[in-house]
Amino acid sequence: MDALAPSPVLQRFRLEGRVALVTGASSGIGQAIAGALHGAGASVVLAARREAALAEAVATLGARAAPCVGDVGDRSGLAAFAARAAVAFGAPDIVVHAAGLNARQPWAEIDDAAWDAQIETMLAAPFFLTRHLVPAMAARGWGRVLTIASLQSVRAMPDSIPYGAAKGGVAQLTRAMAEAWGRHGITVNAIAPGFFPTALTARVFADAARADRLAAQTCLGRNGRLEDLEGAAVFLCSAAAGYVTGQVLFVDGGFTAK
Repeated sequence: MDALAPSPVLQRFRLEGRVALVTGASSGIGQAIAGALHGAGASVVLAARREAALAEAVATLGARAAPCVGDVGDRSGLAAFAARAAVAFGAPDIVVHAAGLNARQPWAEIDDAAWDAQIETMLAAPFFLTRHLVPAMAARGWGRVLTIASLQSVRAMPDSIPYGAAKGGVAQLTRAMAEAWGRHGITVNAIAPGFFPTALTARVFADAARADRLAAQTCLGRNGRLEDLEGAAVFLCSAAAGYVTGQVLFVDGGFTAK
């Protein structure tokens, strides 16, 4: 084989002709994954609540990118949200549930609103929104669902009871949705990031000593960079992962292994 010829294996990672919907895409992990899928050839609908920030994120990608403003934490609006997401490029083949929030409240300060917002956005929305998208995926016999789990899917951290409850649920939700929809050619997997610099972890990275301790906990001796998530996301959303489903892939530098 010509060493310069493109490998047929690598072609299975390409996403030309696919449409991806990424929630929480105006910043952080969601924006990074949206960019990775776009770079692999997909048309991408970036979704978030903040219209101005979302417009900036879409502008960085240019062609084959479109915004969808909305709050996935509002369950009553998810049917309309799913319909808007299909306007620019057609019904999504891929959905990435990256919208998230962490109030970081001590247990005695957690109120109903904070609990409900975190559970609704990170645990309920991945099911209820995907349920609106599944019929079109099933009709094509192909679909990819990617959820965002967490280190807190398997361990506890301070001041994060609702967040930890949601992320623990995400791991099991991922397996349950994989069982429900696999017969239709739809795979469902999760990425569980370690510590990455995002708006949700700004407080952590503002404390240099704490950030250094977390880096030392990994096998690689460093915290994550957003580009570390790109390859895993493209793989799990591509034909290359066609026989991978119901899995939680920790992209954490070995934090959970050490």
